[in-house]
Order: sequence, then C-alpha cells, then structure tokens
Amino acid sequence: MAADSGVKLARPVIDSQRFGVSFSIKQCRNFDIDPIKTLDWLVKDAGFRRFRLMSYWNEHEQQPGKFNFTELDDQVAAIAGAGGIITLCLGARQPRWPENHWPDWAWNMARLDRTKHLLCYVQTVVERYRGQSAIVSYQLENEALLLDFGERAEVNVAQLQQEFALVRKLDPTRKIIMTTSTSWGVPVHKPIPDIVGFSYYHTLYRKGAYHRSNFVPALHRARKLLIRAMHGKPVFVHELQLEPWGPANIWEMSFSEQDKSMSPAQITMNIRLAQKINASPIDLWGAEWWYWRLQQGDNSVWRAVQQSLL
Repeated sequence: MAADSGVKLARPVIDSQRFGVSFSIKQCRNFDIDPIKTLDWLVKDAGFRRFRLMSYWNEHEQQPGKFNFTELDDQVAAIAGAGGIITLCLGARQPRWPENHWPDWAWNMARLDRTKHLLCYVQTVVERYRGQSAIVSYQLENEALLLDFGERAEVNVAQLQQEFALVRKLDPTRKIIMTTSTSWGVPVHKPIPDIVGFSYYHTLYRKGAYHRSNFVPALHRARKLLIRAMHGKPVFVHELQLEPWGPANIWEMSFSEQDKSMSPAQITMNIRLAQKINASPIDLWGAEWWYWRLQQGDNSVWRAVQQSLL
C-alpha cells in the first residue's frame, strides 16, 4: 500500500515515558527527504512526543561568530507546539556520521583554541534554548569516549569536565545525560551525569559480514543495576537500533539488503528485547529511514514500529 492512501486512521499519541525518537536533519538530507515534512510526520502522524534533537556545530556556526539556528528553532517550535519534550544534544560529538561535527575552521585550529571555541558554542546553544520549557534535558557529547568510531574524534575526560561544568553553571535546572555504547561500559571517571544512557544494537556489519550482538537483555539489566549501585543514577536506552546497518549507506542498498539487518520482524524483536531491559524510556533510532520507506511506497517498516509501540 502506498504511503498516501487517502484513508484517515486514528493517530494515537505514543507515551513519552516509554518511547522517544531521535531526529537528524543531516540524515534527512542523506535520504533526500524534506526535514520539515519528516518531523511533521513524526509529530502529527506517528504520534511521538519525546525527541532527541541535535545542535550540530558545523550547521549552526559555519563561520566563526556567525550563527544561524533557524532550522533548530523550527524543530523546537514544532515539537513544543504539540506538547512534546526534547533532549537537546550539546558538544562536537553528536549522533549521525561522521559522529564528530566540528566546523572545518575550528578543526584547523590548535587544540586549545579549538576547545575554547567549542565551549563558546556550547554556551551559545544553552543560553539560546534554556528558556524553552519543552527542553527537559541536555545530552552532552554523544558516546563521548568512544574514540574508535567516527572521524575527528577528540573528546577527552578533561574537556568533558569543562563542558559539563559550563552547562551546569549556565542551566542548573535541567538534567545532563551522558551515554555509553552497546559495549560493556559504565561511567567511572568524572563527570558523573544526572542520567546515564546506553545504546542497543543487535545487528552490525563489519569486516564484510553481518554480526549479531551478544549483549542479551540480562547483561544490560546487570549493567543498569551496577550503574545504579555505583552512582544512584537512572538509566535508559538512548538509542535502540531500528534501522539497517549493512555494506553500504542505507539509501544505496536494495530493500532486500536492508532487510538482512533490519526487517519488520527484526524491528519487532529489537523493541521486545529492549523492553526486557526495564530501562525506560527507550529512544528509537531510524525514524528518517521509516519515513523514507513510506515515501518509497512501503509501509511495512513503519507498521512494524507502530504495532510494537502501541
């Protein structure tokens, strides 16, 4: 069935205490889909009310001291207008490839100067959006110490401490989230965040082959309990894989190749496995792909997501 069948169905709102979703303008561009229409669909048709948004540095300060937050302003307004809530990502390392989103002008500086400009950018973002009641938390430097994945990786503990202290000073009212990867990681070094998130990926493509994760829900539950015992902090799934990971970019793969790592059946299973961790909410990863598949005339992916959430 095509994406636009003309049939108007009831659109229940997805419980924001159970599920949220990440949204990236960069991924929308990769799929050649309109970011505004994609976000509008996520809010009005899909019914999401919990979002993770990115404040990509190389998007909003393409030249030193010249800021353009128009697109991010529009995203915040669309979600706030629907009564939704937002976690706003801060720092150079934010979701989506190349993982570290340094402007070229900053990357070409000496490291100390680069860090100084990074702190200034973080301050600019927090000061701009701290008056927005829809923003309920910040995520600082996505999977900050995962230095073997992505380009231009640089975040270190000392820099992270500077960023954390700055955000805490600028906005002491909001929780700061920090995250680890699927691998067995717990926060040890300071700063210790208010909330800890970890990702959950089930199917990866590396070294020419698909691989299934060995991290079953019981292991993640054990990690959750360890974090709570060590730090007394809440834990949630900040990134549940609900998009393919294959030998090429998603938009370059056939549907059959995409389905090898993320079929409708795999979507259902991933959500079920994540729920067994008992770490809520669960923020879903892959919304731009769901919408793109709809635009290609295939609603099987979104149907699998929707039926698993309601």
